[in-house]
Amino acid sequence: MSYMQSRFSALLILMMLVPLIASCGSAPTADPGPTSAVPAPTTVSDPTTPADTPAAPTPTANDSSNAPTAEPTAISLNPDYLQFGVVAHLYYTDRERVLQLTRNAGFDWVRQQIYWRDIEDPVNGIWAWDEIDPIVATANAYGVRLLVNVVRSPTAYSATNGLPDDPATFANFMAVLAERYKGRIHAYEIWNEPNLAHETGGTITTADVGRYVEMLKLAYERIKAIDPDALVLAAASSSSAVTNPSVALSDREFYQAMYTYNGGEVRNYFDIQAVHPGGAANPPDTLWPDNPSYIEGCEPAPDRCWNDDSTHYFRHIEKVRGWMEEYGMADKRVWITEYGWATPNVTPGYEFGNFVSLEQQAAYITGAMRRTFELYPFVGNMFLWNMNFAVTKAENGLDPNHEQGSFGILNPDWSPRPSFLAVQSTIAELKANQGR
Repeated sequence: MSYMQSRFSALLILMMLVPLIASCGSAPTADPGPTSAVPAPTTVSDPTTPADTPAAPTPTANDSSNAPTAEPTAISLNPDYLQFGVVAHLYYTDRERVLQLTRNAGFDWVRQQIYWRDIEDPVNGIWAWDEIDPIVATANAYGVRLLVNVVRSPTAYSATNGLPDDPATFANFMAVLAERYKGRIHAYEIWNEPNLAHETGGTITTADVGRYVEMLKLAYERIKAIDPDALVLAAASSSSAVTNPSVALSDREFYQAMYTYNGGEVRNYFDIQAVHPGGAANPPDTLWPDNPSYIEGCEPAPDRCWNDDSTHYFRHIEKVRGWMEEYGMADKRVWITEYGWATPNVTPGYEFGNFVSLEQQAAYITGAMRRTFELYPFVGNMFLWNMNFAVTKAENGLDPNHEQGSFGILNPDWSPRPSFLAVQSTIAELKANQGR
């Protein structure tokens, strides 16, 4: 740990000598406003650039026409390889810089969430492509594969912006995306954590799981008809033991309902199961009840230690895999499309981050990578949450100590956290072990 701290301190000092000019941007909101571009960094001597990694040209911020023009880097989906991805926010920020750092860290993939309602206005017949077009183009120019996670119906299709009233409207939208970005969006995750009431439309019951499956079926068919090589992911359930119609459906109940709906027909309508294992403040090798973790300092409020249920642990993925096997989905691979550890933050409900130091965050993330590499052959990809949300919070004048920012591996000023440097080293090591 002292080595990591000294390495980080030395690099941070070096970074202070290098101009780091960030572009203006808005926070990751549903309705981002316009922004004016300012010059991107004029040097690639950022200490997060490995000596043996050729740096891409540095384009003007938010101008995808100046991005590298080389063909996307070929990334094998060999089942023997564990791929590495990161969740990033590429809207209204210096996306070129984000993608350069993504490449520098060694990530193969980036996951970008998009709001359907921000692209399609069905009432006025308007389509807004001004941000998603350059996001797709720039990700491909930097040789990073793109997973898009689509959420939030237009109000015309759902009064609450949850799951659409008619699943065909979503399938139509996914067909438009697949046609426009064929071969350039490489995977689609259909919705996000649909076991949560606020994601579904205000309430959640097992009947809503059937609605989700119907939407997934139609979307899968439309995407595959246009772009057979694109991968379609069934959405991850939020790791939750709570069943309350106004809050959530437990993930066990969600997966059970999804896998048994209409005799388990969902198996024919997705390629990969997305999973979001929790972590709270628990190390990645622990698991309740047989090997629970002890969170020092939370004793005054033991009910808020977040260590008394398997859903608070990274290893909860083992239980999800068990349910897949139980309900006949063992032939499907798993992608972890969100995992990570919060650090101290100011957001109610995420106080567990106050028990995780920056150094612990780095150790837990890399521990999860190693555990997955060594023990979970059913996992084909893992997306760290997240790269740059602290940056986008700061760019929009918001508190970067929000929980979303605390999960990040970059500081608000773009400098690397210990977790960035640890991830960079670990990915390089694990790729070398894979022979790539």
